Amino acid sequence: MKRDTQHVLLVLLGGALLRIAADDTYLRYVRPSHRWLLLGAGVVIVVLAVVALLRDRAAAPAADPHEHGAAERHAPWLLLAPVLVIALVAPPALGADAVARAGPRNAVVQASDVFAPLPPGGPVELSVAEFVERAVWDTTGTLHGREVVLTGFAVRPGAAVELARMTIACCAADARPSRVRLVGDAGDPAPDTWLRVRGVLREGSTGADQVPGLDVQAVEQVPAPSDPYEY
Repeated sequence: MKRDTQHVLLVLLGGALLRIAADDTYLRYVRPSHRWLLLGAGVVIVVLAVVALLRDRAAAPAADPHEHGAAERHAPWLLLAPVLVIALVAPPALGADAVARAGPRNAVVQASDVFAPLPPGGPVELSVAEFVERAVWDTTGTLHGREVVLTGFAVRPGAAVELARMTIACCAADARPSRVRLVGDAGDPAPDTWLRVRGVLREGSTGADQVPGLDVQAVEQVPAPSDPYEY
């Protein structure tokens, strides 16, 4: 592969990083705080590739057909793969399929068995992960009889309806699901439909799978959020 072609591929790769960081597309893959890292990396790659391209064009070195082996000539084309994926496919955020592949139980790490009291008053909005953690580990009963509001996407293990959300520490590669079993009339949502659900923890519903039940009081379909993950 000619050096000019390699530099152009680097420009395309840097441009792809800038493209996904320019809007909310990057939130499908990494935390919000990583936006500036993507922008910085994209700018550096583009600048270095352009400088190298201009330098090589000015020097105009003679071509050496024996400079690289066949495997080395083809390897730089791999840089085009992420560019094509972003430009043509634009993979969505992890959803119901990723939850199904993760297995039938929640993987809830016990950080504590004592949680801060929930705010007094009406229904309290919680992340799905926090609701699951409290339902599994809280020994002080902070969820007892409390109305909560959870937002997530529908998962359909058979005829049941579950509400799920993916939690990431760094990027989608380390995502883990948090799932809540909806008990009562949750409708018949298709997988990956985003729902806002109000309900109360069903006492004693959390078994060995660490998936608590939520007695549904109200459910509504909502648009998918720009940031689909919890942290």
